[in-house]
Amino acid sequence: MGKFVVKTTANGGFKFDLKAGNGEIIASSQIYKSEKSCSAGIESVRNNCAAEVEDQTVENFEVKKHPKYEMYTDKAGEIRFRLKAKNGEIIATSEGYKKKASALNGIESIKKNAPDAAVVKLEA
Repeated sequence: MGKFVVKTTANGGFKFDLKAGNGEIIASSQIYKSEKSCSAGIESVRNNCAAEVEDQTVENFEVKKHPKYEMYTDKAGEIRFRLKAKNGEIIATSEGYKKKASALNGIESIKKNAPDAAVVKLEA
């Protein structure tokens, strides 16, 4: 079972990591100014995690409507994805993957884990 791990950042903000049942981080959030807005970000991931994938790693890719996962190649040549909400805001980002299949597995893991994931708050 996955879980959202909320932690306080060094500058007093808040961020979350969505972890799979094996403890691996699937996706991370931006830094929020308040715990309340961080919690809203978690709810947004839950509400938007069933989105389609827009594969920007191929030429002439099909543009999808928000919410969506944007899968792209970063400057280091790794495959990454970001989950965007209905309003186009980025609500979660992935680590870099060597293979597209691994990135797609990460997306599937979010779809599977996020809806029922517990929220765990780490004390600083």
